[in-house]
Order: sequence, then C-alpha cells, then structure tokens
Amino acid sequence: MLDRLERVHVVDSHTGGEPTRIIVSGGPALPCDSMDLRLEEFHRNHDFLRRALVNEPRGSEVVVGALLCEPVKPGSAAGVIFFNNVGYLGMCVHGTIGLIATLSYLGRIGGGEHKIDTPVGTVSATLLETGEISVANVPSQRTAKCVAVHVPGYGTVRGDVAWGGNWFFLVNEHSFDLLIGNIDELTQFTWAIRQALERKGIKGTDGKEIDHIELFSPSQIHGVNSKNFVLCPGKAYDRSPCGTGTSAKLACLYADGKLRPGEVWRQESIVGSVFEGQVRIENGEIIPVIKGSAYITSDAEFIFDPSDPFRYGIQE
Repeated sequence: MLDRLERVHVVDSHTGGEPTRIIVSGGPALPCDSMDLRLEEFHRNHDFLRRALVNEPRGSEVVVGALLCEPVKPGSAAGVIFFNNVGYLGMCVHGTIGLIATLSYLGRIGGGEHKIDTPVGTVSATLLETGEISVANVPSQRTAKCVAVHVPGYGTVRGDVAWGGNWFFLVNEHSFDLLIGNIDELTQFTWAIRQALERKGIKGTDGKEIDHIELFSPSQIHGVNSKNFVLCPGKAYDRSPCGTGTSAKLACLYADGKLRPGEVWRQESIVGSVFEGQVRIENGEIIPVIKGSAYITSDAEFIFDPSDPFRYGIQE
C-alpha cells in the first residue's frame, strides 16, 4: 500500500489570522525561465495540485496556497506562485510574509533582506530582528477615483479602482459596521459590488477583473488609522488586513495627498490584526512597504492515495 501513496511536504503558517500553505517539496519543477510562464505551466498541467491543497477535505475557501520555486533572477532567494480555491494570485503580501517565516523556520534564510520572484515582479522582504517581516511590494497605483456603480438592493456605491498586486475596488462610504458578527451581511454586500462591476464592464487597466472588494471604516484601536473588510476572489474574507489591499489603499492616500513618503499607516483587519504600511517613491512609482508577523502552525506531509476519490479535492 505505501508504494501507492504520493506525498507532498507543506508548511502552514498564518499572518494576522490569514493562513498560508506552502509546498516546500514534492511539487512540480516548472523549468520555465520566468515566473509568469511558470504560473501558466502550473495552471495548465498541475492545477489538480492547487485544488488538492486548498479545497476540502484538506483545505478550505480561506486557505491561500503557494508553490515554492527556484528563483529566476540572480540574487533572489526564491520564487513563489500563490493560489486559492478559485485560481491564482499575482501577488500576496500576507503570503510573502508567511513565506519568509517558512524559509526561516526551514533554516534556508537568516535575518535581513531577501528578494522573492513572483509572477507580477520581484519583491523585497526583510526579516527583522523583532521577528516581524516587512515586504516592499510591487509598484502600486490608483487608476480611477470615485467610480459610481449601481448595486441592486443597495443603490449607488462609489469606490476607487487601484492596483496593489491584485485589483481592488475600495469603498470608504457605506452603511455597514465592520464587525465580525456582520460577516454574512458584509460578504453579501461586497459580492454584490463585485457582480455589479463585472456587469458594467469595469475592469483593471490591463483588462483583468477587479476581484477584490475592500470596505473601510475608522478603527477603534488607539493609534490605528483604519479598519477594513476585504472580500477575496473565492468569496472568502481576508482575516488579515490584506497586504495587497493595504498597498492599494496607500496608493490612494498618496494620490490624494493624505500620506507622505515614510509616514506610517496602520491598518486593522476585520478580526483585529494590524499591518503597518508606508510608501516610498522610486523612479516616480509608489512602492508600498507592509510590515506584519507570521507564525508557523504546521509542518506536514500530505498523502495522495490513488484510491481516494477526493485526493485532488472536492470540486464545486
């Protein structure tokens, strides 16, 4: 029986409550010389592995998975492809924080700065002496301000369209309290916004779907600037303050003249975890820097028994 079992080694962590599951060995090699081509190959030939790791019975809609790869650029520590229950992510800041914590746990890196290759560009992550991890994200920008969209059952909703490694629609004015007890109502509202954007053909500048919806309200924590609720592509909400979403927010604040380079913005999640963010300007581009902490929760070997009808996950 044992020789019929396939095995994949994963390390799990969470960043601000949001889980990351990283394939550290047993995954496909993906010999392509760019991360975007590797993502295409993974999607085309190995998508069963994505489904197996993040869907039930091994996973859930909230799990973000990642494939640890060899780097493609000289000087980079690793490459990574992020995915979830419905597809692939260009970038994931909470996942990158989890990746750095995982590489440190495995003894593959020490403290200091490390370059990580992703399908949307190379990012810089720094393991600090405090154990916290900061990520200098891909260049971010707001591409449209105060876009109005009619949302059936809710009326006109206005928000900004911004890129932070994924596409976001950011809504500051709404009638909801951002409380953990209101998750169902918040999910219903943000999902309706996403559907309305799709119906109206409102997309990112690259023609891709705006698949993250982000609501904001004031935080009740002293010294924290804002609280958010983020609906992710698979209809799960982000337990962390969402690194790419915070990056998109920082880009909007900078564009409005409300945030200076180096000024700290503290963003609370729906579960109460906090990221610190700031921007720096490089070659005229906005580079968000997000700081948070990740914690290892599991070091496991997943078994894929060929006789198991759900070895590659339960498909919806």
